[in-house]
Amino acid sequence: MLTKAHKDKFAAQGYCALEGFKQASELEELREAAARIVMNFDAEGERAIFTTKDHAKTRDEYFLSSANTIRCFFEEEAFDESGKLRQEKALSINKIGHAMHDLDPVFERFARDPNCEAVAKGLGQQDPRIYQSMYIFKQPRIGGEVNWHQDATFFYTAPISVLTFWFAIDDATIDNGCLWVSDEGIDTPLRQRFCLRDGAVEMDTLSDAPWPTQDAAKPLEVEAGTLVMLHGLLPHYSPPNRSDKARHAFTLHVCDGAADYSPQNWIQRPDDFPARGF
Repeated sequence: MLTKAHKDKFAAQGYCALEGFKQASELEELREAAARIVMNFDAEGERAIFTTKDHAKTRDEYFLSSANTIRCFFEEEAFDESGKLRQEKALSINKIGHAMHDLDPVFERFARDPNCEAVAKGLGQQDPRIYQSMYIFKQPRIGGEVNWHQDATFFYTAPISVLTFWFAIDDATIDNGCLWVSDEGIDTPLRQRFCLRDGAVEMDTLSDAPWPTQDAAKPLEVEAGTLVMLHGLLPHYSPPNRSDKARHAFTLHVCDGAADYSPQNWIQRPDDFPARGF
């Protein structure tokens, strides 16, 4: 589990990796649960495309209302010029989000793990609460790029407290689009905030600090079952997946209940559906 070496690395570089955190049977159970959700998804009825390149697309109600339910989002390159899926539905979904940890028993069991709570507290959170879950497919050949970003952009608290739990469901390699992190660690300003205003979202610029160059980035190649922990200020990205192998991952975004959670964050939980801990 979390060791002093992990804590030291996280404090110095803004990330650490805990190998063998989840067992193969747990990964397979999650993979099957994700496949079930996709199988029941009406691909013709909802063609929402998730993108980190054009945030205007996130204004639609389908995305905003997904905060407190379970929905599927297509890859950007899922459709051809005529609007038809290029490949079968199961190989066209970018992700599932954003409340599986509350609404699906398999995802809830995977997420609400006492070992996860111990990690969050070991990295400094007093009252860890799960605000978001995502199952990310990074599909073969069409898995989209996720541009440089900081997770505190989307989960702003005062002080900044968000931790990202990134579970490798498949081996993550350079070939299939593994995470890349900045060498600068967390000694860097928060560059943007994704703000909810009047039922729509806007990206505010906070700093003109440039994003890292490729020369200042390092790949995080990890085996299936590894838990990668990311600090909210750590710049990271993942390139597209042009290989024939998928790169499934599951993520949780966890904020400290002892910090002030911004009312401008896009995920707002109603009183009867609060963000809960592990």
